[in-house]
Amino acid sequence: MTDLTLVAADAATCVADQLRAAFRSRPDMEFKRDRHDPVTVHDRAAEATIRELILAAVPDSRIVGEEGGAIGEGSVHWYVDPIDGTANFVAGLAFFCTSVAAVVDGEVVAGAIYDPVRDDLFTAGPDGAYHNGSPMRSAGATAETEALLITSYPSPRELRAEGEPALGRLGRLLTEYRTLRRPGSAALSLAHVAAGWADVALGLSVNAWDLAAGALLVRQAGGRFLGLRPAGTPATANWLGPGYLATVGTLAVDGSVVLDTFAASHEVTP
Repeated sequence: MTDLTLVAADAATCVADQLRAAFRSRPDMEFKRDRHDPVTVHDRAAEATIRELILAAVPDSRIVGEEGGAIGEGSVHWYVDPIDGTANFVAGLAFFCTSVAAVVDGEVVAGAIYDPVRDDLFTAGPDGAYHNGSPMRSAGATAETEALLITSYPSPRELRAEGEPALGRLGRLLTEYRTLRRPGSAALSLAHVAAGWADVALGLSVNAWDLAAGALLVRQAGGRFLGLRPAGTPATANWLGPGYLATVGTLAVDGSVVLDTFAASHEVTP
């Protein structure tokens, strides 16, 4: 039987050289939804390379990629983001990654997130979660007042849609947590929570290719991962998004400031 975790790791790392070579070259970019959502030739080329590797290793695959959409009809579904944090990549900010996850029968069974700048490989499978081959334990703060929160909220689109209430929610997060940071990559933020390098990660407008591998990493490292969906919408698998809350295993989510802050607008998917 094919080791899907190994395939995920190979896929996440196979484009490392080309991404490192292009980093800080100020590549040309296009825009998808708006000017806050860039894409480059390197995103598309990396996804094509990853797709070829996966299909060669696991022909019975369906691949859902951020740039190329879905291809294939196999029983193993792969969720691929070739560069999560493209805006950072374009600007030369060293916080972006490649994320690859394998899903079988609706369950994420293997995942890999690779930071090509720092050469950090995070992998997860049935036997646990690992950083560069060493077991990871998601541990850190025991209280939110001691915790470092990574979040993309509010995004420009969320701010336009919600207006002043979004700033009020952000203000509460800023004051309740010890530190708040907005580094710009959901997948790499989740990997950092899994490693215990950040205590909490939050996002409300995220895609499955950003979340699938990271969700497995956090859970297999002993952390907590919850889905957040707009109130009144049907529940789906928590790794499908659009929202999420991840914490280190030492931090309880009961009574969480995040859950209280968004209680009126969002429901939790365990």
